[in-house]
Amino acid sequence: MLQMSLPRTGSGPALRGRIGAGFSPAPHRYHLYLRAGCRDSLRVRIALALLGLEGDVSTTTLTPDAPDHAGLRRAYEATRHHHTGSLTVPALCDTWSGRVVSDHTPDILDDLALRLAGRPELSPPVPAAHADAVRALLDPAAPRAERSAALASVEHRLAAHPYALPGDRPTIADADLWVALRHPATAPAPGPHVRSYLRGLAAHPAFRLPA
Repeated sequence: MLQMSLPRTGSGPALRGRIGAGFSPAPHRYHLYLRAGCRDSLRVRIALALLGLEGDVSTTTLTPDAPDHAGLRRAYEATRHHHTGSLTVPALCDTWSGRVVSDHTPDILDDLALRLAGRPELSPPVPAAHADAVRALLDPAAPRAERSAALASVEHRLAAHPYALPGDRPTIADADLWVALRHPATAPAPGPHVRSYLRGLAAHPAFRLPA
């Protein structure tokens, strides 16, 4: 079975090509390899739905021992000659050349929003404090005190407005926060604003997705 790694366990650096830098933002040109049960894959899948790109970017969700692993392996080999390392998802692939464009999730999310969808309002800058809180909630190795502080920070933020960032609609930041809150590691129980936030997003079509 081909090894799938998230986070990366292979020795090679992340592939960080960008749409617009040698890869034109053409509809139906790109394919995403995702993995069932992968948090970053879930972030990308929600972003596709929020951005209305589900009809423009095709996807393959990999499962253990599935034959679809071979397609991702071929894309890596086309990108790195004689690639023998692990495969990483999410991976954004160019169907015209058969190569992997990027397996760096933040770049993939930016390119989906800014280069393919042309929706910068759905990928606004994220305050450093919010980004730090999301990272702490996603990191099972973070100390319990750090995770508790992160959850308290999110509770305080959600008391002021209904989404991760100020505005009247969910953004890519909500994909990140929702995934972080949906399967948290050990931490105190969420407060009333976090619970209300999760209930509200559960009714949004983009968030009614399999893990």
